[in-house]
Amino acid sequence: MPVLPSTPPTTILLIRHGETAWNAERRLQGHLDIPLNHEGERQARLLAAALADAPLDLIVSSDLMRARQTAQAIASLRGMPLHTEATLRERCYGGFEGLLYSEIEQRYPREFAAWQARDVDAVLPPGGNCGETFRAFYTRATGAILALAAAQTGKTVALVAHGGVLECAYRLACGLPLETPRTFKVFNASINRFVLEEGALRLSNWGEVGHLRPAVLDELS
Repeated sequence: MPVLPSTPPTTILLIRHGETAWNAERRLQGHLDIPLNHEGERQARLLAAALADAPLDLIVSSDLMRARQTAQAIASLRGMPLHTEATLRERCYGGFEGLLYSEIEQRYPREFAAWQARDVDAVLPPGGNCGETFRAFYTRATGAILALAAAQTGKTVALVAHGGVLECAYRLACGLPLETPRTFKVFNASINRFVLEEGALRLSNWGEVGHLRPAVLDELS
């Protein structure tokens, strides 16, 4: 039988948005539409400069402002269009959104405990937005990344998203169970490199922040 040609791999630059005021004070954002702060805007400019000569065929961002602003800095410097995709949004945290981590623990002790224990099917309290279980979020986020990459076979795409989305991609590429604690950092304005080859996501390099000074915040720090 003839050997069928393999599908050319897609290179993915998965980027977390720059810093927001809520990142700095540990206030949970989720689907709330928070802009970059001054530091985040600086990070976006440095990120854009670092990618000015990178081979990019497509730039896609979450439709939330903090991701769009970060992605627009890249697109504007390169003279490329920016596309948005709602499925790249951060996890929706329901009633947790808009609260400090300390406030969540005080107001929703049972739900907070389940969240910290990584109960991936725990239901979040209702709020202005409908909360997602981590399992449902993982399915959405990884499905979005795989679909976008599969549509750009053999090309290089930049996807600008959120800390939770990056965590999902890392877990998929490394085969980590959803229930295990996060032992890896997810930095603001970091560049994280993946390859989609024959339908499988592979991690090439994680947590590039050499283009940023001073040090940047991890999502959970």
